[in-house]
Amino acid sequence: MINTTAMQNLLKYIRSLTSFSDESWTLLQPALSEKVYRKNELLLQEGEICKSLFYINTGFCKSYYEINAVIKNTEFFFENEIATNISSFGSGKPSEFNMVASEELHVVVFNKEILFKIAAQYIEIESLGRHCIRKIAYKQEEFANLFKLYSAQERLEYLEKKHPEMLQRIPLTQLASFLGVTRETLSRIRKRRISK
Repeated sequence: MINTTAMQNLLKYIRSLTSFSDESWTLLQPALSEKVYRKNELLLQEGEICKSLFYINTGFCKSYYEINAVIKNTEFFFENEIATNISSFGSGKPSEFNMVASEELHVVVFNKEILFKIAAQYIEIESLGRHCIRKIAYKQEEFANLFKLYSAQERLEYLEKKHPEMLQRIPLTQLASFLGVTRETLSRIRKRRISK
């Protein structure tokens, strides 16, 4: 049995994306399960095919890849968001990165196979799938533009304005990796801004 609060939060999230009847909610249940990941436990490993959408009820996770023993953080997912590897989930190809719990993580897992079966029969559930994917794609595009258009300092200022939770909760080294700078550079940028 899935935690009632998690389910209420998920339903509220779904209805913020698209109109969703009580009947569709009942039909969706077989595709849902609850899972708790310990800090540093993998949700998805590089080379695996992503077969789930993870609705985050509490905690946060990140996606990253490793090149020559250097970890490059690519995205962070927080409460009331769906985490997944959108391209592996959609194409069935192996994931190019890992996803790991950054703290204890409580999620509601959407099983892809069951979700697709139900979505093929019910328009509201098919529509929900499209809205989820669109929202994830929008966030990816937002962060891709951040790197194309802004300097490291401007990226930091953007996060402060638009995603303050990232600065409050992500350790400095991981945040620096995400912003594409060293920890020392990020510390310098922050000091400069504080002393203004």
